[in-house]
Amino acid sequence: MQAIVIHRAGSYDQLRLESRPAAPLPPGHLRVAVSACGVNYADCIVRMGLYASAREYVGWPITPGFEVAGTVAELGEGVDDLREGDEVLAVTRFGGYASEVVVPRHQVFRRPRGWSDEQSAAIPAVGLTAWYALLELAHPPAGAKVLVHSAAGGVGGVLVQLARHLGCEVVGVVGGSHKVETARALGAHRVIDKSSEPLWPAAEDFAPEGYHAIFDANGVETLRASYRHVAPTGRLVVYGFATMLPRTGQRRSWLRLAWHYLRTPRFDPLALTNDNRSVMGFNLSYLFEHTERLERGMELLLGWADEGVLRPPPVESYPLAEVGRAHQALESGRTVGKLVLRP
Repeated sequence: MQAIVIHRAGSYDQLRLESRPAAPLPPGHLRVAVSACGVNYADCIVRMGLYASAREYVGWPITPGFEVAGTVAELGEGVDDLREGDEVLAVTRFGGYASEVVVPRHQVFRRPRGWSDEQSAAIPAVGLTAWYALLELAHPPAGAKVLVHSAAGGVGGVLVQLARHLGCEVVGVVGGSHKVETARALGAHRVIDKSSEPLWPAAEDFAPEGYHAIFDANGVETLRASYRHVAPTGRLVVYGFATMLPRTGQRRSWLRLAWHYLRTPRFDPLALTNDNRSVMGFNLSYLFEHTERLERGMELLLGWADEGVLRPPPVESYPLAEVGRAHQALESGRTVGKLVLRP
């Protein structure tokens, strides 16, 4: 099998295509021949050596990747509800950048009806993130005003679609004019292009009393202002810190990281109580230990996809060997939708 292997933290040159022996197939597992694997910003953080769960569960060397689509190549003992050749998608705890993966049965799902392998590989990680942020944490009622940063990206695009489906009034924030129509097509009632208009005055025009929920993966660049624009009883949901991290292959600078860390707001419990606001943060690594919740989230997403509520994102694909180009594109902030790799 072929896999992308990172032996130590660094830039794109640390993403090496290597031949590896096939992994053993334990009982209750499947071997999936991978036709497409999704690329997420978390994979870039793994490459930088800054992803805590990667250090905890794997260490070095590591193959990144949280999601794949492909066909069942081999069934482990006790797996009798699928057949070799079935088209599936799978959620992986790392290891997805490969020509084949071995995963537990509970992490393998059918594909959405009518979706290609690339589209199917693009949805699990961002879909689960959006589902958890919106439905497990934010709980917006119908008619609530919500603001989604990075609304034309992977997670943001799903958040916009699901919030619209729930009856929310959705503001989508994008960082370039080429992303405006994508966010609008996904269902945003108002799109703010922060590269051409002031973000927060425009956000205040749409929701003078503030937002029931704001979804922010930017970190230090917007976090403080996002909190100020949450309405009483509202929620700021944090799921990333992109603006703290090196961009487009820059070397890690511990001094720069420390500076951004010190500038990141700390939320005082007394102020939260007085303001009647909540700040909620999460990552999805824990879901692998809570299989029922993982399965419930995926089944909801697949049902919405079958119904047309959740549409496939725009997808740009790269050969597996050109993963460095994919990471560079993602870190540039210019991409729309999702990137996938083709082994």
